[in-house]
Amino acid sequence: MNRKELTEKAINLLKNLIETPSFSSEEDNTAKLIENWFVSYNIPYKRTKHNVWAINKHFNKNKQTLLLNSHHDTVKPNNGYTKDPFKAIVEDGKLFGLGSNDAGGCLVSLLATFTYFYKKKNLDYNLVIVASAEEESSGPDGLNSMLKVIPKVDVAIVGEPTLMNLAVAEKGLVVFDAKVKGTPSHAAHPNNDNAIYNTIDVLNWFKTYQFEKKSPVLGDVKMTVTQINAGKQHNAVPAEVELVIDVRVNDKYTNEDIAKILEQKSPCTSIKARSLRLNSSSIPISHPLVEAGIELGRETYGSPTLSDQAVLSCPSLKLGPGDSTRSHTADEFIYLNEIEEGIEIYIKLLEKVL
Repeated sequence: MNRKELTEKAINLLKNLIETPSFSSEEDNTAKLIENWFVSYNIPYKRTKHNVWAINKHFNKNKQTLLLNSHHDTVKPNNGYTKDPFKAIVEDGKLFGLGSNDAGGCLVSLLATFTYFYKKKNLDYNLVIVASAEEESSGPDGLNSMLKVIPKVDVAIVGEPTLMNLAVAEKGLVVFDAKVKGTPSHAAHPNNDNAIYNTIDVLNWFKTYQFEKKSPVLGDVKMTVTQINAGKQHNAVPAEVELVIDVRVNDKYTNEDIAKILEQKSPCTSIKARSLRLNSSSIPISHPLVEAGIELGRETYGSPTLSDQAVLSCPSLKLGPGDSTRSHTADEFIYLNEIEEGIEIYIKLLEKVL
């Protein structure tokens, strides 16, 4: 398989993906573009809702299976764009456009890599690739829905922009809804139980509380109050204040652990987790995939951002071209040479383990 041709076609596919809107749960047309990729290489594929997937030609059910995954949905463009977010523009070696960096570059690089290995015989692992939907919204019809559809996965590479360094762990996420109550009253009368004033100490507790267990890879659990809501009129003290707390969980705690700690210790009147399913994830440093990446000169680190790794129960490595700091920014872009390098490193990495 000609790597140069694969790279050129991957970049062309990315340009087409950029120019095809694909907000979460609205990925029908980008799914068709991905289907066309498989058709052009005579690779049988299947589509489940907006998820498109395939297995290698010589799939052997007696072997372990390696998942290659990235997503083709995007967030909506913000108001800061100075370029058309739905136009693939190349300037100074940069490819601009919504989803170029997060995670179109990763997706097309993984598609090229899967295609490179598709017909190879006697691989040590089976390969399955899933171009998934609804990653940005953690929706019900994304990768999580595919795990009972595709063959059982033993290890995974999740394509997200990491500058092709090895994210060997990723923080989980739990979002909490909390309430701080007080006594409602007319603003003109004394009130020593004002719910808004009561919230001051609660906010300070969230600001200063430290979870005991620190991870050598992911650091501390990070807890941030991100929303606050109370009151409807200027002359009435409200009965309660509503808070939303975003908690990024390291690999020393389960999401259930975090929920129990906050339920027992937080000074809120009530606090409840919205979901406990987005757990932290990791892969041992001694895993052959990680060792192969280190041999190729790639660095290891722990990622603070959430991805589809959170829905996997197997060891998983986050790895891809592009830079996470460009994700969800105005005039999003990826360097063309990052895609070239991404395909090259993906192939070299898999050659060491397959």
